[in-house]
Amino acid sequence: MIAGILFGFLPLAIWLYLLLFHNGFWLLRERDTAPLAEPQAWPPVVAVVPARDEADVIGHSIGSLIAQDYPGTFRIVLVDDQSGDGTGALARALNSERLTVVTGAARPSGWTGKLWAMKQGSDYAAANLFKNEGGPEFLWFTDADIAHSPDNLRHLVARAQDGNKVLVSLMARLSCKSAAEHFLIPAFVFFFDMLFPFGAVNNRASTVAAAAGGCMLARRTALEKAGGIEAIRHNIIDDCALGRAMKARGPIWLGLTDRAVSLRPYPHIADIRHMVTRSAYAQLGYSPLVLAATLLGLALVYLAPVMTALFAWGPSQLAGWLAWMIMALMYQPMLRFYRLSPLWGLALPLIGIFYAAFTVESAIQHWSGRGGTWKGRAQADAGGQA
Repeated sequence: MIAGILFGFLPLAIWLYLLLFHNGFWLLRERDTAPLAEPQAWPPVVAVVPARDEADVIGHSIGSLIAQDYPGTFRIVLVDDQSGDGTGALARALNSERLTVVTGAARPSGWTGKLWAMKQGSDYAAANLFKNEGGPEFLWFTDADIAHSPDNLRHLVARAQDGNKVLVSLMARLSCKSAAEHFLIPAFVFFFDMLFPFGAVNNRASTVAAAAGGCMLARRTALEKAGGIEAIRHNIIDDCALGRAMKARGPIWLGLTDRAVSLRPYPHIADIRHMVTRSAYAQLGYSPLVLAATLLGLALVYLAPVMTALFAWGPSQLAGWLAWMIMALMYQPMLRFYRLSPLWGLALPLIGIFYAAFTVESAIQHWSGRGGTWKGRAQADAGGQA
């Protein structure tokens, strides 16, 4: 009886709660598709792009920024973070008046590489651009492997000016072409939305805060009052750290988009594993106890329904099937967003087990001194925050 309740009915109760009460995260209502009124004046904006060894995509991504149809003044600062593949030279060859390429300095102790590059770019923008206008009103932090539609900045600024938001962030559409991407990429976004429900992020009364690092438009004065990039300098999960810091200064908004698209393919499971293991243990605060609790929770939520559905009997078996079908149902909007078969919903328990394994590997990497490794640099700080 106790086992039936634990492995049959408790997972069902958890999935019913997620279905009915967890800010409706699975419905994907937070999208940038709704029309917005244009502001009376378009404030000056500087895009800050940290780039390390991005030669294969830099022309496409920076080209999409140069092509923005933004009516106001707009400049781009690319910080070449000690690339070894000619990223900076390829960007300079674009020869655009909108673009300035800054050669990044060596990373100081206590900083992650990306945040140090973002700091240098935002400092350059504040000191050198739009001095007659008091500096840029917004800093647009975007990754070097993200391409933007020509109207993306216009929509970002309109949303920020509507309600005086201090941060507007878009979850870029990730590459989803290979079999490995079909298997794992939609779930990556689904799990992120489950952990940080976008509806709660966008609710100023809620303490939940997050952002998506590929596309973040920050109000510069609010960022400075939050302590600037330096206040989050050690964070591996820099976007969520910035979201927390900015929400303390005013309303923020996070949603899904088709206007920002990742150029980074993940052809093999190993590629996605590397993306996840870089930061998964940081999200758990580098705590072995939290890791153990997380693995137990993942087993209860994803594995137990399948086991009871296939091998239990009576009410427990029915509860297992119901929990499995509910999670498959909740996965459908994300599958539609990525234009995949609804049958992938039945695979969500197996996908959850893969992500659990990635989390364990992330912890092992941290314990072995290789935590947070990205582009050849291990950056995890045992004393850092996620």
